[in-house]
Amino acid sequence: MQDDIEARIRRAEEGLRSQFSAIDAVALHNQEKVLNAFREEQIALRHFHPSTGYGYDDAGREALGRVYARTFGAERALVSPALLSGTHALTVALFGVLRPQNRILFLTGAPYDTIQGVIWGKGNGSLADFGVTYDILPLNGAGKVDFEAAKRVLCQTEYHMVYIQRSRGYDLRDAFTVAEIGEMCAFVRAQGFAGCIFVDNCYGEFVEPLEPTEVGADLIVGSLIKNPGGGMAPTGGYIAGKEGYVKRAENRLTAPTVGGEIGSYAYGYREFFQGFFLAPHVVAQALKGGLLIGACMEELGYQNFPALDRPLADITRAIRFPDEKQLTAFIQAVQDVSPVDSFVRLEAWDMPGYDSKVIMAAGTFVAGASIELSADAPIRPPYTAYFQGGLTYEHCKLACRAILGNLLRD
Repeated sequence: MQDDIEARIRRAEEGLRSQFSAIDAVALHNQEKVLNAFREEQIALRHFHPSTGYGYDDAGREALGRVYARTFGAERALVSPALLSGTHALTVALFGVLRPQNRILFLTGAPYDTIQGVIWGKGNGSLADFGVTYDILPLNGAGKVDFEAAKRVLCQTEYHMVYIQRSRGYDLRDAFTVAEIGEMCAFVRAQGFAGCIFVDNCYGEFVEPLEPTEVGADLIVGSLIKNPGGGMAPTGGYIAGKEGYVKRAENRLTAPTVGGEIGSYAYGYREFFQGFFLAPHVVAQALKGGLLIGACMEELGYQNFPALDRPLADITRAIRFPDEKQLTAFIQAVQDVSPVDSFVRLEAWDMPGYDSKVIMAAGTFVAGASIELSADAPIRPPYTAYFQGGLTYEHCKLACRAILGNLLRD
């Protein structure tokens, strides 16, 4: 069986050669962007030093924000270990920008599971509790924005925010490319919208040569234990975009009287800077690994999202299975080849923020870091595993061997 597995991997790699080359070209472009930002901001060893107390004049915190802003084509960026997850960063940005009686249009369908309670939860301190309302515009049958419906609602209703989710979450659709997000931004502005165009950018950073802030988005938000942390950031999130909106988020994270002037970190910032520097390369490794696994799974007859001939817009890959047993075998194989907790036998559990049990392989150096090799799935039909990450292509290739071994053995 091992010879068969190796032959399948070789065939997949041969077929993916041109896509791997294109990924390398994007990584080189993005590496240059990051390097130029470091040089232009004159990053020095002093920026890695820890700070304590209020963190007034914390040179590392301030320089890190400027490097992110410059790289992402933004006016300002808040980058902080006090942003505890992607969901927390999104929440801080939403509560910072929105005010009571404001209304949101979710242009790309319902948001990801963990943010839903932030929007419409009852009695839990959600936006709805503070009088913020919303409309959800379903995607069309092709998984794209319904522009005709969007035009109608934008002309009929006053919105203060248009919300775009770049990644698929647990939906079976392709992630939106930066070009598609740029088209959305231009369309929304053409309807006379003057509010905040807000993009959940999780899983998308450095996948393409541009970020949404470079094509019309006012704010982008993400997690440092996903793409931009490069596998080194131990925690944190970022909010980048128009200065006025970022300052509102800073006021929400700290207090309106101090905003972004405070915030210390007693462990120092080297890992945040170094991770961001490595991120373009790490993202490329993850993209190649996801394509390899996708190609091998497709050869076995499993449906992939996105299809292998579709452009990549984030690091996630969805793979559909006929039953829970095969889904679990896939997820367990990822855990089996993890550098941390490889011995763990996985079970689905009631994970906070989700409406069904979730099984998750995350044998990672940074707990829950989905830029590292990881996979998860809600236990509900259609049985779909969501694979992402991989700090090195070689690790992804070893995972591919294990996955094929589990599935072919069954």
